[in-house]
Order: sequence, then structure tokens, then C-alpha cells
Amino acid sequence: MPRTDLTHPVFSGERLLLIVTGALSAAFLPGWLSWLRAGYPELEIRPVVTRSAQRFITLDALSTLCGQPAMSDEWPAHVTKGAPHVELSLWPDTVLVYPAGLHFLARLALGLGDTPAILALQCTPAPIGIAPSLPPHGLTSPAYLGHKRLLEQRPNIVIASPKAGFSVSTGQMDASVAAPMPVLLGLVERLRHQMSPSSRPGITESS
Repeated sequence: MPRTDLTHPVFSGERLLLIVTGALSAAFLPGWLSWLRAGYPELEIRPVVTRSAQRFITLDALSTLCGQPAMSDEWPAHVTKGAPHVELSLWPDTVLVYPAGLHFLARLALGLGDTPAILALQCTPAPIGIAPSLPPHGLTSPAYLGHKRLLEQRPNIVIASPKAGFSVSTGQMDASVAAPMPVLLGLVERLRHQMSPSSRPGITESS
């Protein structure tokens, strides 16, 4: 298996909103966060974590690694000053969904807004990089392919094709794991330079 290129690509983002969703790849995020902070020391990283992702990585760990408090992707129990989804929509100049599980992809593609993070992504003008992480045969499932087509039509979204990976359930190389972080950063930076007020289709990394 080829080794992952850990070279830091050119990346001009300054405020990164990192959405972590419920896939096993979330457990390996600490390594990539250390890589990000080493290569881009001025980068502000604000993590938002779905409830399902918190089975694989804790809010405390992400807060420590990112240098900012990690937020659980839930509506606050009490009224607070300002709306969290508006802040999450307007603050970043870059958004990464890493890893992106099928359930989160479906909600995003269908235009749902049932949590602060998903509603923010529906409204933000920032470029969004998505790294799907799928179970065995998920990559060719009609559900994933349909949602992927919808997301590719959005002018501020880029999807990094998953890589073949080991499934702990089957014991075989039949899972589709999130693309390496350098790949996703390179794609979202290219998208940033291509974005303009005019509408254009989304970009997908060629296999």
C-alpha cells in the first residue's frame, strides 16, 4: 500500500471550522490535528462534534488539540446571546467535514437544518471540503451516489474521494475511509481560488 504524502500543501485559510461526524475515522483525528497545527501554526481551528462522533473522540481531547473549546452539535438547552448556527456560518473562511459519515452527508444533501452545524453548512459562503468515510459497499450504494450528486451541484463544496481501507467489521480491505488530510486541504484550496459570484458545479477529486 502506498504511503501517505504528509507534505503540507499551500493553504491560505485562517479560520477553520472542523465538523467531526460519527465514523471510526474520527478516532484518528488527533494525528491530523497535530499535523495541521505543525504546518499552519497561525490557523484557528474551531471543532464541532456530532453526538455520534463523541463515541470515538472526546470534546476534551479536541479542545486540547485545537486550542479552542470543542462544541457538541446540539441546540443549547437555554436561550443564549446570538444564534450558534449564524456564528458557525459567518466565522470560518474554510469548513472541513472530517470524517463525513453517510448520515451526515444525507442530511446535508437533503437541505436539513436540524442542528447548528448542519444549518450553518447550508448557509455559509465559505468553501466546504468533505471527506466521506463509508462502510463496506457504501461507496457504490445508491444512497451515497445520489447524495453525492446533489452535493456536487453546490458551488462551494468539494468532495475528496474516499480511499480503500480496512474494515474492523469484516476484517477485509472493503471499507472506504476518509481521504488523507493533505488531499482534502489541497482540494479545498483549489476550490477557494475557483469560487466567484457566478454559479458553477462542485468539484470531486478524480479517482
